[in-house]
Amino acid sequence: MGRTSKAVTSGLLICALAAVTVPVGLNLLPAFLPQDPAAVAVVPAAQLAPTSISTLSGISPLSAEAPLPDTAKLSAELSQALKYDGAGTFSMYVSDVSSGKALFSQDGQVARTPASNLKLLTAAAALDTLGPGTRLPTQVLAGATANDIVLRGGGDTMLGAGEGDPEAALGHAGLADLAAETATALAAAGVKGPVTLKVDDTLFTGAALNPQWTEGDVEAGEIAPIFPLALNAGRYEPGVLSGPRPQDSAMTAAQTFSDALADAGVATTDLISRTTGAGAGAVLASVDSATVAEQVQYMLSESDNYVAEALGRMVAVKLGSAASNAGSVAAVRQVAEALGLSMDGVLTTDNCGLGVGNLISSERLVALILLMLADPSSDIGQALPGLPIAGLSGSLSQRFVTAPDLAGAGLVRAKTGSLNEVTALSGYVINSHGRLLAFSILGNGLSGGAGAARPVVDDAATILAQS
Repeated sequence: MGRTSKAVTSGLLICALAAVTVPVGLNLLPAFLPQDPAAVAVVPAAQLAPTSISTLSGISPLSAEAPLPDTAKLSAELSQALKYDGAGTFSMYVSDVSSGKALFSQDGQVARTPASNLKLLTAAAALDTLGPGTRLPTQVLAGATANDIVLRGGGDTMLGAGEGDPEAALGHAGLADLAAETATALAAAGVKGPVTLKVDDTLFTGAALNPQWTEGDVEAGEIAPIFPLALNAGRYEPGVLSGPRPQDSAMTAAQTFSDALADAGVATTDLISRTTGAGAGAVLASVDSATVAEQVQYMLSESDNYVAEALGRMVAVKLGSAASNAGSVAAVRQVAEALGLSMDGVLTTDNCGLGVGNLISSERLVALILLMLADPSSDIGQALPGLPIAGLSGSLSQRFVTAPDLAGAGLVRAKTGSLNEVTALSGYVINSHGRLLAFSILGNGLSGGAGAARPVVDDAATILAQS
């Protein structure tokens, strides 16, 4: 039996759900309700929209013996839900996770533009190649003279300007901490300022911008030139997810580090220049990123393009390939193939889904999700906690919060995707009988815009939850 169709035990299903989280007070099914009836008796459940994530006790294991959905009924309902008044087409593929049985397909083998659902490929490749527990270092090295220091980027694009936050993925490593450690090392070596700061950002090669990204997307701040050293996932401030971005994130980080050195009592010269790092000496200071698993989970939850592209390049570095646009795309494809995912008929031009020309079928995306769910404790299984929860977290936090899709809140966990004429959703759902179903929905050619067509996707996912 193939990897995507092997049976999943109830224990693995529970790992996949990571102790299922659901909207507080939402009327789901008995196995997912608190043991104390008073906990949900104050306000009628139908009137409550999900506002927070609640961990519930008494969750029954999902059973592979639970009945499969009625495929005829499911097909009729999904076919109706996927009808759209505007221009555009929808493809969808649904599979039962435990048995691997296909339950529904509408153009499921037709390659479509996946938008950010392509990040699922990048997530799997990064976890499998780099390892979920790996951390990426940002270092300061001694330069050619005692008063020269080199800031070397090691692939962490989620640096914070201040002190690091050990509980966070974004800003886990902080440049203020790196500066303080550098100041201590320089003082111990008897070095008195000013020091000359140089930047080594040569880990990534080739053009920093992918030619398949449109000028409009770059100008809108959907993406920016990719460097192995960046603050806030290539943004000026954490939490500011739109608008202009730094066009040279490495130099922006270097200037911020220079300011942090000044705060730590180390004066620097005014000129910051680039270096290849050749001839650099001992490591004076170092800070480590969040783990690769934490970065992947952040990337999926927030649909972060910059982090996806940086992780793709790190995959290429690990494989000994060129950490360029083309090299990183080829590297991710290589890993996907090695994992058992056929890339025949799959076209990829970047690793975040923003590029022109990406094509993959919903059936192939479901196959990837099945690989992750086959063993949620595996390296690639560490992507699962990053999938947004309907009505509660990440890019799904504002969806599935009103009727008729409220029934899917807390039960649908999936990666979102949006472009001007594309909407996508791929992940898994617990249905009303306790079966775990993997699905992928890709809407293309939506001339009325992705937002107008999104209810079609949410309706279809909700039907799966109710099946």
